[in-house]
Amino acid sequence: MTDQTQAGGTQTLMRDMGLTDSAIERRKRIVGLEPADLVRIAAVREVVTQHTEDCVATFFNHLSGLDEARPLMASRKLVEKARALKAEHLAAMVQGNYGSRYVEQRLELGVLYARAGLDTRTFLGAFHQLLRHIGNAIMKQFAQDPAEGFENFMALKKVAFFDIGIIVDILVFERERIIRQQQEAIRELSTPVLQIRERLLLLPIIGVIDTQRARLITESLLQAIRANRAKVVVMDVTGVATIDSKVANHLLQTVAAARLMGALVIVTGLTADVAQSLVTLGIELSSLNTVGDLQGGLEEAERILGYRMLSTDAVVAASLGRA
Repeated sequence: MTDQTQAGGTQTLMRDMGLTDSAIERRKRIVGLEPADLVRIAAVREVVTQHTEDCVATFFNHLSGLDEARPLMASRKLVEKARALKAEHLAAMVQGNYGSRYVEQRLELGVLYARAGLDTRTFLGAFHQLLRHIGNAIMKQFAQDPAEGFENFMALKKVAFFDIGIIVDILVFERERIIRQQQEAIRELSTPVLQIRERLLLLPIIGVIDTQRARLITESLLQAIRANRAKVVVMDVTGVATIDSKVANHLLQTVAAARLMGALVIVTGLTADVAQSLVTLGIELSSLNTVGDLQGGLEEAERILGYRMLSTDAVVAASLGRA
């Protein structure tokens, strides 16, 4: 991945996470970062720069002893990349400029952690060890004036907490993104719309239908009708054990929406329990075209489309007649 591509990706991520200039300034106010702190940070710039290599080693040595960090530490390429970014991070921490470019660098590091499977607890533990190492180095540098050294370290610690907020947010954001992708994949698998033949679709529904899934079924079906220019849809609910009033009404709305798009929906496989519960709930079913089973529904759909089923003997006899 080129630097330009990485920059474009982090900028997109910043937009997705709402990390605007005003949001960044707000985050700095939250940790209490003030102009006076920049002076104190400048006073420890040299000592942090001198100890960058040791700090990086401290961070990754801590991770190397944890099973939770094994996916990251097992990849030499990832570790080398993470070490380089961590060294850049430490150098940037003491430069006094914490705008959008600084945040982009933190996001790049956070994304690497997230995609390597590093969780929040593990990151925080390693970061604590890094801060401890920096604090010890600063206090040694200011041994003659420990109060001054402590205040300088506390100023730098504000930047550290600013960084922690960003990296933890990206770890959570990336985890939630992956969960959303997995849920979307599961939803697509759970409500497939299959093209049986030209202008004929089959929508088999299996399992529990809640309001959210009913909405997804509608969206998937209407998109498939448009994409395939379908005229008939067979919606098979053999695998559905129960349907409540909200779901039943939503399915009826789906049928109506499909009709507006020029497609007739045939519902098949209504079990006795589902049929009885629909009647008990008082659902208006007059607009519903139902057939007992899937085979019957497909035969009805083909009849509507003008297809005629012939037995093998009939096909052979017709062929012989033409010969």
